[in-house]
Amino acid sequence: MELIVKPTERCNFKCSFCSSTALVDDRATTLELERIYAFLRRFPQTSTIILNGGDPLMMPPEYYWKILAYIEREGLPTTLSFTSNLWLFYLKPDVWTPLFRHERVGVTTSFHYGDTRRISHAEVFTEEKFWAVSDLFLERVGYRPDFISVITPENHAGAIENVRLARRMDVECKLNYAVASGLQSRSFLKGHVYRVYLDVIAEGLAEWEYNSKQLLALRGRLGTTCPLSRDCDSNIRCLQPEGDYYSCGAFGDDKSHAVDFDAEVLRGGPVQTPLEADERLAFLKPECLGCPLFAICNGCKKTISDLKAEGRVEEHCGLMQGLLPELRPYVS
Repeated sequence: MELIVKPTERCNFKCSFCSSTALVDDRATTLELERIYAFLRRFPQTSTIILNGGDPLMMPPEYYWKILAYIEREGLPTTLSFTSNLWLFYLKPDVWTPLFRHERVGVTTSFHYGDTRRISHAEVFTEEKFWAVSDLFLERVGYRPDFISVITPENHAGAIENVRLARRMDVECKLNYAVASGLQSRSFLKGHVYRVYLDVIAEGLAEWEYNSKQLLALRGRLGTTCPLSRDCDSNIRCLQPEGDYYSCGAFGDDKSHAVDFDAEVLRGGPVQTPLEADERLAFLKPECLGCPLFAICNGCKKTISDLKAEGRVEEHCGLMQGLLPELRPYVS
């Protein structure tokens, strides 16, 4: 089991695309540590706690030291994986360096070109600033962190530039398409992003981009990693700041398809699969069942939900069918 923990909705950035920018009015609520400890008691073989937000550095480092102390006291195998813009690390490196150098802690950051990733409403997080953060992290912690790029209609035309940057940094980039949450009112059709993945492969850049690498490595075995894992219900959970509990972070942002924390965790009941139980999320349309692109188009139930809600199933299908000749080697 893996656990996604969003300890707070607060973020020090003002990105125009991010779900956390407009999900809740009250961002003062923070996740109680006991909720995490209860999960670890129920699932002691939890491999990773993924910490995101908001931005997880909006919590004091002591919050995470307490989690590490609990893990080590109980003899658990669990590691912590932070996803942060790292701006607070850049401003106060002495505060965060000891935590990030801990052997059980890993860090991923985020960057993409364009003007939607913003430090403030008036200040864009530029490549120059990103290099400065990465250089300081390398100096203080000992490695450059990999980074995630969120691809939206505004920035997808230059998405491959993020991968070229990853090559220059010698790190891995992960191009994720935006789902519909918060300010991102409409999902970004994955056909546009798969066009980028194919371009990345053609340019010989797959070594530096996670999803393109998966296309190459998982020929004929698609469906094992997010957003292509149809059985994610059974092996990952998400805790939101208010303590509500889901099997998908994106559905958690929507406050949809909750898992009963008391029944599954506190009373030790069976693992629940609310996404599997929702027949509307089984596939986009019956024709998908015989299509070689089934795993790509129907791997993510949040994407299925968005496309149906937006009435864009046929638009999506047309884009993907146009890519089928190029994608066929990776799906058969």
